[in-house]
Amino acid sequence: MAINNSQRAVPATELYATMTGASVLIGTLLANPTIIIFDSFSTVAVEISIGAVVWKTFAAGEALVLDMSAAHALAANYTFDIGTSFYGNGASGDFSISYLYARNN
Repeated sequence: MAINNSQRAVPATELYATMTGASVLIGTLLANPTIIIFDSFSTVAVEISIGAVVWKTFAAGEALVLDMSAAHALAANYTFDIGTSFYGNGASGDFSISYLYARNN
């Protein structure tokens, strides 16, 4: 199997929002993530939605790492779409989404 040496991991700008008790935009993906980290800095549960779909409720202080690079960083085969927007709803605290994406050199 050939290894694709032309791709490099690049960190994207962190998506970050303060929870207000109503749905707030955490951010929108500008690239297909190969690794994505969801991190709740809240002391209460935070519900994460993608569009109208409630995807996951994070407990206070919970973090989740999704490694979508099983296809040797060719994550466009199985990843979140560019333009995916994440929304959070929690009574207080902050929430962050950090990710890496593959760039062709």
